[in-house]
Amino acid sequence: MENKNPLSPHIQIYKWHVSSLVSITHRITGIINILAVTLICIWVSFLFLGENNYLIIEKFLNSFLGKFLILGFTWSFSFQILSEIRHLIMDLGFGFELKTTKITGSIVIVGSVILTVIFYWLGRNII
Repeated sequence: MENKNPLSPHIQIYKWHVSSLVSITHRITGIINILAVTLICIWVSFLFLGENNYLIIEKFLNSFLGKFLILGFTWSFSFQILSEIRHLIMDLGFGFELKTTKITGSIVIVGSVILTVIFYWLGRNII
C-alpha cells in the first residue's frame, strides 16, 4: 500500500519569520567572512611578493567582479557585526519577546544595508 501523506508537512505550513532569516543569514555570512579573511590574507601575502603581484590583485579589485566581491564582503561583515550585537543583547537576557525579535531582526537586515551604503560612500569620497 502506497503512503500518500506528504513527507514533510511542516514545510507546507511553516511561515518564515524575520528571526529565521536572520539566523540562517548569520550562519551563511560567517562562512563568507571566513573566505573573505582568507582572501585578504592572500592579498597581503601578494604584497610581500612584489609590486607585479600587487598590480594583478589591484587590477582584479578594480574590475566589476572585484568591486562586487568587496561590496558583498562589506555587507557580510556589516550583517555579522549587527547580528552579533543582537545576540550579545539576547545573551544578556533581553529581547526575547516576539515583537522585539521582529524589530531587532529587521534592524539587523536594514542596518547592514545602510552600513554597506555608508562604507561604499565613504570609500568613494575619501579614499
